[in-house]
Amino acid sequence: MLRTRVITALALLAGLLPALFLLPPLGWAWLVAAISALAGWEWGGFMRLGATARLVLGAAFFSICAAGVLLFPAALGGEGWSPATGWELGRWFYLPAALFWLLALPLWLRQRWPLPGFLGGLLVGAVVLLPTCLALVQLRQLGPLTLLSVMAIVWAADVAAYFAGRAFGKRKLAPNISPGKTWAGAWGAVAGVLVYGFLAASLLPQALQRQGGIFALILVGLTVLSIVGDLFESLLKRQAGLKDSSNILPGHGGILDRIDSQTSTLPFVALLWLLAN
Repeated sequence: MLRTRVITALALLAGLLPALFLLPPLGWAWLVAAISALAGWEWGGFMRLGATARLVLGAAFFSICAAGVLLFPAALGGEGWSPATGWELGRWFYLPAALFWLLALPLWLRQRWPLPGFLGGLLVGAVVLLPTCLALVQLRQLGPLTLLSVMAIVWAADVAAYFAGRAFGKRKLAPNISPGKTWAGAWGAVAGVLVYGFLAASLLPQALQRQGGIFALILVGLTVLSIVGDLFESLLKRQAGLKDSSNILPGHGGILDRIDSQTSTLPFVALLWLLAN
């Protein structure tokens, strides 16, 4: 299992890193659109759709992203790009995402609601996935290394949570949703992100680089959001009777298993960045 995970991880790095650093902005946007198709197909599994309907849903997510590339190229890094043009499109995605994650999700996790029917499931999927795809495209305008540094906030949280949970984890964080997560792991994630954030501050967007106390609060908030995103996907998988969102990444599960926490953090970082500009 470990060997499979390592091989898959190396293959992903070999494919994504050159694309991230070498593709032109709209080329990167088209790649993200393709990834959105896979994520949409996996979301159909959470909705318990049949095979054909899942393919249609994946094609729909790709079509929406493709329409964005064709109709709003300046907002996605093409000619005429600026934070202002990015905000003209981004506000329609990031603000609903912020309301969803801040207001709806705490109650959703507490009540353990299922996806609200077909149309409701489509709407939730759009609010979760489309802002994430847009953030992946727009944040790259700050530089590939900056985008990686933002995504690494979640990776730092995951690594720190794993080791803290193994060493000190006793009290469960959300036993009815994800039995493996503990409060010790959550506190470890906070500590890990704080250490990472202050070490990598110069690589993060300037919108996050505030005075010490405010910067720390932003990092803690992003850590909480990353945990919420992880728990939300765990809840959806449990309700759908799935172990992983798919098996397209051997040893890792699916696309949504790899970006679950990014769906709740990337749109917030993009929102803070664009508002500050």
